Amino acid sequence: MEALTTTRLFVPALPTLWPGMLLGRGEPSGFMPFSAPNVRWFYFARNAVWLTVKMLGLDKGEVLMPAYHHGVEVEAVADAGATPRFYRVGSRWDVDVEDVERRIGPNTKALYLTHYAGFPGPAEEMRRIADKHGLPLIEDCALSLLSADGSVPLGTTGDIGIFCLYKTLPLPHGGALVVNGPRQYSLPEPPTPPITSTLSHTVSALLQNLELRGGRFGRGLRGFIRSLGKGAVKAADIQRVATGTQHFDRRHVDLGMSPFARRIAQAQDLEAIVERRRRNYFFLLGRLRDVSPPLFNQLPAGVSPLFYPLVVEDKAEVLARLHARGIEAIDFWRHMHPACDASAFPEVMQLRRSIVEIPCHQDLSPEVMAEVALVVRGALTQDRRTRKHAG
Repeated sequence: MEALTTTRLFVPALPTLWPGMLLGRGEPSGFMPFSAPNVRWFYFARNAVWLTVKMLGLDKGEVLMPAYHHGVEVEAVADAGATPRFYRVGSRWDVDVEDVERRIGPNTKALYLTHYAGFPGPAEEMRRIADKHGLPLIEDCALSLLSADGSVPLGTTGDIGIFCLYKTLPLPHGGALVVNGPRQYSLPEPPTPPITSTLSHTVSALLQNLELRGGRFGRGLRGFIRSLGKGAVKAADIQRVATGTQHFDRRHVDLGMSPFARRIAQAQDLEAIVERRRRNYFFLLGRLRDVSPPLFNQLPAGVSPLFYPLVVEDKAEVLARLHARGIEAIDFWRHMHPACDASAFPEVMQLRRSIVEIPCHQDLSPEVMAEVALVVRGALTQDRRTRKHAG
């Protein structure tokens, strides 16, 4: 690999927390899940997945899930007592609805649809298949908060909608379970998480904002405060419940969402967030499509993109170059859950080898996005030159 240069650019993978957001008082939002009449709030979206299996009586049955998955949702389904089975997803994140229907068997108890990175899956078609076979439909919107399919909010077509909040909003944690339709379930109110864990995540998000806004000074101050904080956390034996982890942990299944995190969520200007994410996505689409064929040539109405899915040939090489230049790009869903037979889904395996998350969230200005586009273009062209010389 060629020598990697560094720069003062800092582009965090997730939006950061502004100090003013801690005091903001927002009006109730018209976006899901905040507008839902029947909603329960959790620390993790995976907690809502686990509870859904129990609530719908799916344990000891089979849940038909997409072969293109993170893995933690599969773990939650299995831990709750159900057996995950898998259906085909194509090279453009397109669900093969005919394969879904073919795979429904006598033990199938529910259909599970994931909306990827804000882009809607075929909810209406899955609803039709679910109704035809008398099955509930679970919509996983963990990557698609604030998104809609045209005018239809994601998470409202299925019997259950599941959301993750902290991937899109600058929150210390947060997930939600929405029950659609007239049927009522007796759902317990989850207990609030440890305040020390909430504060620890909040401070981390504030420090990221300091580095994002403060340049070299902010970077140095953040590093100094983090070094002090690690020592204090260790000395005080603070139990920090980490978010963004790869595996389901039964110990945290009952954790709810703190009122503090919900207050920050309601203080957000959600319409402005969607507008900025769409602007940033369009910016990258226009400047990268000639060096990397886009997964989607358009951004459909209603979509709030979680990130820009960059198609690459050498993930490790490109990620190393982006990280060295200050862009927190993410290796998107490289690993398949062991319950899923990788050889049966070649398109999914190709997706796992080729998709990198490029941040396009609401914190990033047009000026920063211009730098991001330049760095990404450089990483892609440099990677191609490296492979050409190696070949």
